[in-house]
Amino acid sequence: MPTAARVDVLLSILNATDVGTLDSVADKLRQVQEELRGLDQPELAARADEAARALRRGDLAEFKRARAFLQSKIGHLR
Repeated sequence: MPTAARVDVLLSILNATDVGTLDSVADKLRQVQEELRGLDQPELAARADEAARALRRGDLAEFKRARAFLQSKIGHLR
């Protein structure tokens, strides 16, 4: 899949983290993390992991901050 299409998929997945169970949101973040590793973006993959950890510990403010950061940076990968 071309990079632009993969970026669009990643952004769609991140946008979908507004709804669902905590487990489903965590799964979406893991999917984003794996895709970012596939795009050779280890720093962004680590940030996706940080977002998932913030969610697990109930730090909603940090989760939202990390998600917004990811959305911004992933958008620039096109």
